[in-house]
Amino acid sequence: MADNVNNPWHYNQAGIECIDAIKASLDDNYQDYCKGNVMKYLWRYRLKGKPNEDIGKALFYLKEIERILKDE
Repeated sequence: MADNVNNPWHYNQAGIECIDAIKASLDDNYQDYCKGNVMKYLWRYRLKGKPNEDIGKALFYLKEIERILKDE
């Protein structure tokens, strides 16, 4: 079954996950990227017609921030 929150197929090309490429290119700014995505998904969760998916995506990025803070 497809997981459009944690592992969307359309974010993988040639075996490279888009999120991994973003982390590598942003380095220390990745946390700010995650914060912006949390805001984006919370902003639109009632508007797009897939509220559970958008809330799930916001939670994904919150967990990324939590992981970053634990690693510091």
